[in-house]
Amino acid sequence: MGGPGRERSHMSVDKATVARIAHLARIGVAEEELEPLAAELSGILQWIEQLNEVDTDQVPPMASVHDEPLRWRADRVDDGDKQDDIVANAPAGRDGFFAVPKVVE
Repeated sequence: MGGPGRERSHMSVDKATVARIAHLARIGVAEEELEPLAAELSGILQWIEQLNEVDTDQVPPMASVHDEPLRWRADRVDDGDKQDDIVANAPAGRDGFFAVPKVVE
């Protein structure tokens, strides 16, 4: 990554670029929304450029902000013993299962 002293180049997005991106992504963007989106995308790119200037060479990678190992639990099959509670939420139930209309003759 780049460290301090790296030359900073500002990348900006114009209306034409936003229109091209929208076309490629098959997103409809109204003409009056192009300019605000261009400004917003330019701001995001400048923020990314700023983050790229941070020297992270000596920072170890992290999988989580908590540096504690996860607790293991027993690996066993369990239906949760809540079948009646779950089926109680269904519009219709029969013999402990969801009852649905027949869709195939």
